[in-house]
Amino acid sequence: MFFRLGLRFGGEHAIKRLHYLRILSPNEKFIMVKVFDFFSGCGGTSLGFQNFGFKIIGAMDFDKDSAATFIRNFPKAEFFLQDIRTVDVRELAPVIGDRNEPLLFCGCAPCQPFSQQKRKTSAPDDRKILLYEFLRFIEYWKPDFVFLENVPGLQNINRSGKLFKHFTDKLKELGYFIDMAVVKASDLGIPQVRKRFILTGCLDERNFRKIADIVALNKTPPKTVRECISDLPTIQAGEIHASIPNHAATKLSELNLQRIRCTPEGGDRRNWPKKLLLDCHENHLGHTDVYGRMKWDSPATTLTTKCTSYSNGRFGHPDQDRAISVREAARLQTFPDTFEFIGTLGSCSRQVGNAVPPLMAEKISQVFCLRQDVQ
Repeated sequence: MFFRLGLRFGGEHAIKRLHYLRILSPNEKFIMVKVFDFFSGCGGTSLGFQNFGFKIIGAMDFDKDSAATFIRNFPKAEFFLQDIRTVDVRELAPVIGDRNEPLLFCGCAPCQPFSQQKRKTSAPDDRKILLYEFLRFIEYWKPDFVFLENVPGLQNINRSGKLFKHFTDKLKELGYFIDMAVVKASDLGIPQVRKRFILTGCLDERNFRKIADIVALNKTPPKTVRECISDLPTIQAGEIHASIPNHAATKLSELNLQRIRCTPEGGDRRNWPKKLLLDCHENHLGHTDVYGRMKWDSPATTLTTKCTSYSNGRFGHPDQDRAISVREAARLQTFPDTFEFIGTLGSCSRQVGNAVPPLMAEKISQVFCLRQDVQ
């Protein structure tokens, strides 16, 4: 059984669903796609593609904790714990093997150079060049499909300069049909207010599908915080649950404990008595998500690399006096409880916050369904 959709569909059910969505016609069949994941992080994209039915053959990242997490959860994939800038494109040959099955390269290069926070920064950032490194592998191997994910802004010439235009021009020169879109995670049922920029490339025009069409076909109301995390056992700030992996919460200072106790569900620092306010907030009305609690019956705000830190966003638990745990953050990113993160609490939080929500990758996978007539 190759295909699972929505983390719940399998086998013939999945095939019937894709026929229902008119992604494939009744006289067409699936061809499994092999995936190599560049800048893999902990493996959110890979998990989504795998849930859809693709085969994860390998991944690359230079972060040791992310590598350990990936290896734990994808034991059959070959992992390159290396900086992509030091890797010869030919080193992938034993992993890629023959080309009897279509190949997909996905890349989610570090997004900070293109983020809103970097808008006013004019200093050069070497991480932008990583996109050229990804292109180096695409140019040599010419995979059948390309998937690129980043924050909205990568495509903005004011932030990326000529970098992104060069990237897309080169893809077209190599023969790729490309599509780009900014996708709202909440449109795909993900319990989070999160926007991501996605680019897809396809060598065969017969298999070219628009991202917007796939999103429209899969549009689903987002789950709420309550639906995702309310069944997890209560823990205290600083506590690690004995039996649920990664259900661990950061410790809070006595002052921050006072602050969160004065914060109702969905509330923030505007609910505090004056004595608990920070000096910088005295005459500042913005950034109200900082020190905020989540709302039970709404999606979460965008999870960041500090998604388990009470002082770094609306990451307070709706009614327990602590920030959300790593496991709760992972659920809000649509990771299953069987997916275990390796590293310190801070490292695990960073891995979760950096990840592509697996459910988003799974739904977008439908762009890459290879068409072939049933004999």
